[in-house]
Amino acid sequence: MNNDPRELLATSPMTRWQILVVAITVGLTALDGFDVLSISFASPGIAREWGIERAALGVVLSMDLLGMALGSIFLGGVADYIGRRKTVLGCLMLMILGMSMVAGVRGLNELCVWRIITGLGIGGMLASNNAIAAEFSNARRRDLSVSIMAIGYPLGAIVGGSIAAHLLKGSGWRVVFEFGAICTAAFLPLVFWCMPESVGWLCQTQPHGALERINRSLKRLGYGGIDALPMRTTRQSRGTLIDIFQRGRALTSVLVTATYFLHITTFYFIVKWVPKIVVDMGFAASSAAGVLVWTNVGGATGGAVLGLLTQRLGLRPLTVAMLVGSTVMVALFGHGQADLAQLSLICALVGFCTNGGVVGIYAVLARAFPTELRATGTGFAVGMGRGGAVIAPVVAGLLFHAGFGLQAVAIIMGSGSLIAVLCLLALPARALTPHSALTEPL
Repeated sequence: MNNDPRELLATSPMTRWQILVVAITVGLTALDGFDVLSISFASPGIAREWGIERAALGVVLSMDLLGMALGSIFLGGVADYIGRRKTVLGCLMLMILGMSMVAGVRGLNELCVWRIITGLGIGGMLASNNAIAAEFSNARRRDLSVSIMAIGYPLGAIVGGSIAAHLLKGSGWRVVFEFGAICTAAFLPLVFWCMPESVGWLCQTQPHGALERINRSLKRLGYGGIDALPMRTTRQSRGTLIDIFQRGRALTSVLVTATYFLHITTFYFIVKWVPKIVVDMGFAASSAAGVLVWTNVGGATGGAVLGLLTQRLGLRPLTVAMLVGSTVMVALFGHGQADLAQLSLICALVGFCTNGGVVGIYAVLARAFPTELRATGTGFAVGMGRGGAVIAPVVAGLLFHAGFGLQAVAIIMGSGSLIAVLCLLALPARALTPHSALTEPL
């Protein structure tokens, strides 16, 4: 085989091994969903054991988001420099360390430190996952693969959150993180043995021993080898944050980051405030957990539907539709519902649109940056977006404190998705052209 292996992977049907790699990214992303919900489940036990107030508890709840933001921004660049596989393995080790140490902490400061370290690993892994899902797929299934990867978040929240709730019935809050460390450790051998290095990354960066490493990856994926290294399709970049703002990429980088940031404020308003709002509506606290589960069920469904529709419809109009639907459904949620069944249905539809929008933006990010900057660009956008995740619950809380009713707060927070539509529509068409990493001129 003498042709460029990137072209071969782009045009050939996906092998079972490629599908397995994409499936692994789903599981890795699910660790994020589990971690976000597990700290929420553990927080009452933490507050009770140490007698801390809500303000201090709020700091604890935000530490993992801070770590994720830093990890996405800075470790995404590492994935573009040393490779996807090594970065994922390193991030898994950080997560195992963080979760294991949380299980033995004896003070608030120590807890915050290890939550940040856990977040660093998750953030770096999320940036790498987006690149892996895109680069191990063929051209036809690329948007679908990225979408399937992204729905790991609600799946992890549903499955992991349910298990965490069950574990907490008979044990203290530390058992949640012990379980998380065990699940994370299970992915180490899976990634080590089943995830070869990205052929696209190896072809573009061409590190020492690139030809042998490319052939090993191709053999693992079920293809023949190559006789010589292919030509690089783009001028080599260093994989730094500066690079995503050079060579005409500044506008694209700013717009995709703003799109993600704005929409994620709407998304995390729902994720963080639904339980409290449900209780304030007069429903039992136990019902709030069920409503949150339905929100994540809707989220998983919305991500899957968007991914399937990308096989027939354009990515941008699909994502715009999800973002507009997000604004509408969040506003409808704010109107209030007569009974728990209606509330669960509305929250499922909210999850369908909000997470569908997140999934669509992940697919946009996979298209917007060339191979050598894909993890860096994705990491920057996701990291800045986690800033929106941090401020969204705070802004909503301030609005409630200022006397705004649920309807007004829902409309204001839901507008983040609507403004994100404007940023997405302003993206240059070239930024969304499939296979940009293969066709960009020198």
